[in-house]
Amino acid sequence: MEFLGIDFSCAFGSLRHGNFPDKDCLLPLISKLLGYCIVAASTTVKVPQIMKILRHRSVRGLSVVAFELETIGYTIALAYCLHKGLPFSAYGELAFLLIQAIVLVATIYYFSQPVPTVTWIRPLLYCAVAPTILAGQIDPVLFEALYASQHAIFLFARIPQIWKNLSNKSTGELSFLTCFMNFAGSMGELYGQMN
Repeated sequence: MEFLGIDFSCAFGSLRHGNFPDKDCLLPLISKLLGYCIVAASTTVKVPQIMKILRHRSVRGLSVVAFELETIGYTIALAYCLHKGLPFSAYGELAFLLIQAIVLVATIYYFSQPVPTVTWIRPLLYCAVAPTILAGQIDPVLFEALYASQHAIFLFARIPQIWKNLSNKSTGELSFLTCFMNFAGSMGELYGQMN
């Protein structure tokens, strides 16, 4: 019995015979189910942050650079997963997170008026380069280097926000729920990659 690419026959077969499924049957099943749970949860990760900005009509204390870097990291990771032909359960959350990250950055720009002209260079450059990366139409060696750098990009994406929090002595409009959901998702991903 297979559903959404998950083979339940091993587990159901063991249970039907009154036995608990063995480790070799259960771990891949748990890993795949966890992947789909992460995909489902990722559809709302950035929503609390977007809603907080809209509710307060303020981006006080938020680092636009941090969210821009996060968007770049999601783009690279999603492009790599698409290029490698991984199953949706392995990369689905990246698609939802990327869409939400783009909406979040646009919301920050909107509530940061007036946005300096030089700031518009970054989103224009992103819009020019991202489709090429997502289509996988770059040199394979460069693609691998970009993918290898995405973890550093996510790390460095946190630094501007941390610095802003420290210098303001406040988190401003930063959403605790979004930060917590990002952390929980990262822990789930870590578990999934370990199995």
